[in-house]
Amino acid sequence: MLQAIPEDSVGTPISDKNSLSIDNVIFIGNKPTMNYVLAIVTQFQNGQSEVVVRGRGKAISRAVDAVEVALHKFLPQVEKQQITTSTEEIESEDGVIRVSVIEIVLTYQTDAKI
Repeated sequence: MLQAIPEDSVGTPISDKNSLSIDNVIFIGNKPTMNYVLAIVTQFQNGQSEVVVRGRGKAISRAVDAVEVALHKFLPQVEKQQITTSTEEIESEDGVIRVSVIEIVLTYQTDAKI
């Protein structure tokens, strides 16, 4: 069942404290790796202290590549805080398909030596 999300007077969704914010989540797809590297760097330059990079299926290797390039070439003060792997079940015309997922949590280290 779909539920309506409450909105403020200008139409912006109002979220409660317990809801998951996806402002700092980068979903990896089929674009070139450097597009995602730029997205990661931009998130940190815009003031995020934590960014989550998420890839599914064939995009897992692209997610790892984007994180490694961003950290080694552009963001030496950012570290991998957590790496999580899991499996999602997706309903398709052929039934339920299981897809592997990786989530890499990156955090800005204020005391890092450059």
